[in-house]
Amino acid sequence: MRKTERYEKVIAWFQENMPVAETELHYKNPYELLIAVILSAQCTDKRVNIITPPLYKDFPTPEVLAETTPEVVFEYIRSVSYPNNKAKHLVGMAKMLVKDFNSEVPDNLEDLIKLPGVGRKTANVIQSVVFNKAAMAVDTHVFRVSHRIGLVPDSCTTPFSVEKELMKNIPESLVAKAHHWLILHGRYVCQARTPKCDTCGLQMMCKYFYNTYKVAKEAPKAKNK
Repeated sequence: MRKTERYEKVIAWFQENMPVAETELHYKNPYELLIAVILSAQCTDKRVNIITPPLYKDFPTPEVLAETTPEVVFEYIRSVSYPNNKAKHLVGMAKMLVKDFNSEVPDNLEDLIKLPGVGRKTANVIQSVVFNKAAMAVDTHVFRVSHRIGLVPDSCTTPFSVEKELMKNIPESLVAKAHHWLILHGRYVCQARTPKCDTCGLQMMCKYFYNTYKVAKEAPKAKNK
């Protein structure tokens, strides 16, 4: 299957079968989402959603969070991965928002990645979800699903190279939603250890499915007599 055809079919399938696709992190404003995305690194959204309500309540603004210490924040987030580092990042992020950005979450990549705990992936999530920009955040799900389906070649070995390939082939108006399509598909269907290929609606356009099951699923050819 040609790349163009694969993209068209995959996008059409998602548009029909997942018309609503959005982040599963709970938040009410850009500041809360920034906290949640920083906490979600190598951690499940479910876990983050459990611990953020008291954090949002007790530190409702960057100013309040900037005045506390990482040691205090640690007690709120101790059940996430790497709580020590994330506590430092959250306080540092809040201090920078207050000092350099008038307590407002910036809307561009260049400023976002200046914030402690914010890399390109996190910045793209904020741009996409909050500001509805055509930004493709490549996490482990997006990276895995893009390769398995065949949206990106094996030569795309870094998140940035996957991001560029996806951005080049997905219509700009769909990039923000496509980010969630790939994440949710990876989270619930195309899982890392045991992909649910038998129930996946993308079977006939998936490179991984074709390479893994094609021979076994074909009827044996009749022998010439």
